Formats: sequence, structure tokens, C-alpha cells
Amino acid sequence: MTLYYYLPVYKASYDLLVEIFQFTKNFSREYKYTIGQDLKKQTTEMILNIYRANSTYTKKEIIQKARENIEVIRLLMRLLKDLKQVNIKKFVQINELIESVSKQLTKWQGVNS
Repeated sequence: MTLYYYLPVYKASYDLLVEIFQFTKNFSREYKYTIGQDLKKQTTEMILNIYRANSTYTKKEIIQKARENIEVIRLLMRLLKDLKQVNIKKFVQINELIESVSKQLTKWQGVNS
């Protein structure tokens, strides 16, 4: 079993988390403590699910939870764009990270089916 912090999906998820923390610190108060907190919570939970999946033999259900986390993150980012809290450049940058993590989770789940 590979140590979780060597997994490419963990590294990509951590990069996403760092980006989200940097990105949300400049939100207006109204969004910082609502959508911003939810975004950070979902990303942190996704990373924990990646750790859990790597630590067990029955990975499928835990990877599915991580995939659900990434879909919530994707939804919250879209909401932020529609609320004009993120410019298009930053939106694209973060969505590229989201897509990278999503593809890796899908592939990992397929391998463990």
C-alpha cells in the first residue's frame, strides 16, 4: 500500500485545498462564512476520504464519497461564479484542479471495482 501523501490524487487534492484557502480569504463577509466555509469543509473531507480509501481494502464506497465531495465542490464553484465572487480566470484555474481530481478518483474507483 502506497503512503497516502505519495498518491497523485492526494497531491492534486491538497493543491486544490491550498488554492481554495487562498482564494476564499478575500471573499466578502457574506460569502466567506457560508459558501467559503462549505468549500473548505468539502475539500478537507474529500482529502480525508482519499486517506481512508488508501488505508482500507474496501475502497469503492469511500472513493464514491470522495467523488460526491468533488461534485459538491464543483457546484459551489459554479455558484460563486454566478454570484460574481470569482473572476473567469480564477474559475477556470480552480476548475482545472477539480477536473484533475475528479478524473483521478473516477479512474481509481474503476480499478477497485
